[in-house]
Amino acid sequence: MTPAKRILDILIAFSLLVVLLLPFSVLVLFLLITEGRPIFYLSERMKGMDQPFTLWKLRTMRVVKEDSGVSGGDKADRVTRTGRFLRRYRLDEVPQLWNVLRGDMSFVGPRPPLRLYVERFPELYAEVLQCRPGITGLATLVYHRHEARILASCRTAEETDAVYSRRCVPWKGRLDIIYVKNRSICMDLNLMWATFRKVLG
Repeated sequence: MTPAKRILDILIAFSLLVVLLLPFSVLVLFLLITEGRPIFYLSERMKGMDQPFTLWKLRTMRVVKEDSGVSGGDKADRVTRTGRFLRRYRLDEVPQLWNVLRGDMSFVGPRPPLRLYVERFPELYAEVLQCRPGITGLATLVYHRHEARILASCRTAEETDAVYSRRCVPWKGRLDIIYVKNRSICMDLNLMWATFRKVLG
């Protein structure tokens, strides 16, 4: 990560924390009352081939004992009503400001992958993870909704894993590599603005 990109991340993260502190505190209190604990969902992700970190999100699903892999149709019935709202406006990702401040993530970059896919596709992720993963990015903007539609038809965790590996990882990887090879501060600002417009619909 270049010094300019790191400085931009810190400035934007601090600015958003100031703006969002009060409304986010109210949201957390509301979730505590309506959904109960835990408020946050913590997941191991990778920022390098041998560099795991803990990704923070607001919990949007009912808790189960065994939970792993990407979300497909097999997990759809676990998404809460509030969780659907949080996902629609990407409010569940606000805690990732902490990941940005820590330097685990940037605002823009490939979405941080699970360890099992990094180990399954080492050559691909050796290229993708040349830059810090991000909250948003080229693949997120271009492919996210298509990926959601593909995985929505999956009925088991095994089917979700197979479809994600076969159909989603290669396409997202190509887009992520395009970003890695062409990344710049100007590109990052354009992708952040495009994300903001997309979230607001």
